[in-house]
Amino acid sequence: MAQILTCEPFELYNLLNQCNCAPRLAEINYLCLVDARETQDYNTSHIITAKNVKMDSEGTFILPEAVEFDTMQHMVVYDGNTSCLENRGRAVECAQVLAKVSLYPVYIVRGGFQRFSALYTFLRTEKIIYTITELENLKMYPVEIIEGLLYMGDQKQNMDTSILQDLKISAIINISQSDTLHPTRGNQTILYIPVADSVLSNLYSSFEKICSFIDSHMNAGARVLIVSSQGRSRCSAVTIAFLMHHHKYTLEDAWKYMLKCKPNMRPNTGFLQQLSDWEIHTLGTKVTNMSESYF
Repeated sequence: MAQILTCEPFELYNLLNQCNCAPRLAEINYLCLVDARETQDYNTSHIITAKNVKMDSEGTFILPEAVEFDTMQHMVVYDGNTSCLENRGRAVECAQVLAKVSLYPVYIVRGGFQRFSALYTFLRTEKIIYTITELENLKMYPVEIIEGLLYMGDQKQNMDTSILQDLKISAIINISQSDTLHPTRGNQTILYIPVADSVLSNLYSSFEKICSFIDSHMNAGARVLIVSSQGRSRCSAVTIAFLMHHHKYTLEDAWKYMLKCKPNMRPNTGFLQQLSDWEIHTLGTKVTNMSESYF
């Protein structure tokens, strides 16, 4: 029987917004998201791509059909507002049924639909059935690094005004090869860092400026988005640097945290060495062994 654990709404948000060449939601064995509420509540509104589960005559949840539970990478269930495993609500009961057939942990969203939908109104829907084409063309949002404060994405997301409005982004750090500096665009303050994605590029010299910029906005409760062309190398290096600065993480701790938020993030080897130097700067000593396999 698989473990039953809880997860925060932003962790589900990140699962919903993973993308390789196409949204990962289009992969048949990526995510099984189960809505354990009453069918009438589900039909009124639910989290995007969620499947509703029904009960049999004895009050036992019936597993969704056509789901290969033994190969599903992520299993997540929610009800109205379950916040802990001790609450014997519909989410816990449903998770117990799912745990019998899953090879991976089954997660219950803390606070359920009530909390998730309050935070991510734009991910609620009435749509029940999706074609593969529709899943491949879903709008992907930047991943959330620090809940309600720090996000990381690509240039396409940066240029989508509806995404910036939905996430209430106040400031943007744009790491690109452009040397054109614009202090604002619309209501967002923009910091341009003109750096190419090359092992020879110098990001280290901008780390303190970037960290100070993020600190000033986060301290005021404002939301910051960090972007680069593909949202994988430059922006992830900068985000890791900020986590090391803000939380006093080692490079290893920051790296592992980032992998949970965006598994396909990958600073180039030049940036990785600069992050190792940054660890010495922030912690006063070198802690992380970069020869470890996860690097």
